[in-house]
Amino acid sequence: KDFPNDVRIVYRHYPLTSIHPNAQKSAEAAECAAKLGGNDAFWKLHDKLFEISPALTPDALVADAKGLGLNEANFKKCLDSGEMAGRVDSDVASGNDSGVEGTPATFINGQLVSGAVPYATLKSQIQAAGAKS
Repeated sequence: KDFPNDVRIVYRHYPLTSIHPNAQKSAEAAECAAKLGGNDAFWKLHDKLFEISPALTPDALVADAKGLGLNEANFKKCLDSGEMAGRVDSDVASGNDSGVEGTPATFINGQLVSGAVPYATLKSQIQAAGAKS
């Protein structure tokens, strides 16, 4: 909101399956939500997944998708088929190639900001990269 003309946000999945065994399927679930309900459904399910973590069971994923008004059968088919696994795996590979080792990882003009940092830190780095409010 602070930089409406100079900042573009690109979200990529980086499921940490060694810490969260259901992280991969949760990321796939978000992509299934996007497929069935668009960008808004993606973000609503994304936010819900972080609310219910670590209880990210397949049944919970389906229930949350249904709660968002997505077609339960189509969502379950998408999730069970693994059709979004390649999309998530591609994000992970991109992160690995870029030096990501954990989450969150933020890039500002190609420079990695690793870990959770206060917004004031991100804001100053965005301004240093030339963004105007």
